[in-house]
Amino acid sequence: MSRIVLIGGHGKISRHLTSLLVANGDEVVSVFRNPDHRGDIEALGAEAFVCDVETASVSDLQKAMVGADAVVFAAGAGPGSGAARKRTVDFEGSTKSAAAAEQAGVTRFVQVSAIGVDEGPEPGADEVWTAYVEAKRDADAALRRSGLDWTILRPGALTDDEPTGLVSLAEHTERGSIPRADVAAVIAAVLTFPETAGHTWDLISGETPIPAAVAAAVSAG
Repeated sequence: MSRIVLIGGHGKISRHLTSLLVANGDEVVSVFRNPDHRGDIEALGAEAFVCDVETASVSDLQKAMVGADAVVFAAGAGPGSGAARKRTVDFEGSTKSAAAAEQAGVTRFVQVSAIGVDEGPEPGADEVWTAYVEAKRDADAALRRSGLDWTILRPGALTDDEPTGLVSLAEHTERGSIPRADVAAVIAAVLTFPETAGHTWDLISGETPIPAAVAAAVSAG
C-alpha cells in the first residue's frame, strides 16, 4: 500500500486515477481548490485536502505531502482561463509542488504534461495556447533539473471515450488522442515501477496493453 498525493485532484484524469489507486488498496490524498468538491472526492475513497495550488505557498502544499510515497501533478488552469493563469497554475503550480515534495522528503513525482511542448507553440498560435505550451514546457524542464525521481507523461488530445487499455508510449510518438481513463491507468502503472523515473514519454492510444507498453518504454531507454 502506498500513499499518493494528487495535485489537481478533482480533474477528470485524477478522478479516474483515484478510483484505480483506491481499488488497489492505496491511500490517496486529493488536493483541490473548490471546497464544494469535497463530497465528490470523499465518495471516491480519497482524503480531501482543500488547497488552491495557484495561491498556495510551498509550505501549504508540503502539509498535504507529509508521509506520502509519491506525488502526481495533474493540475491545469483548464479551458477558458487566460494566459496569465497558464503560468500561475501549469508552471508555478508544478514548481511549487515539486519544491514541497522535496521539503516533505517525497522523492517520487509524476507529472502530466502535453505532447509536443518541447517544439514550442505552432506559428500563429493565439496568446493563450502559446502560454499553455510554454508553461508546460518550462514546468517539465524545471522538474528535470530537480532532485526528484520524476516521470513526465505527455498525452495527446484528451477524450472522455471509454478506456481501451491499449496505448503507444515512447519518447516520441505521432500526434493522436487518448481517453483520460487510459492516461490514468498509465500513471497508476508508472507509479508501480521505480524504473520509470527519469523518463519523458509521449502517450497516445495504440495497440499495446499498458503494462507491456510501460515495460517496453523502460527497456528502450
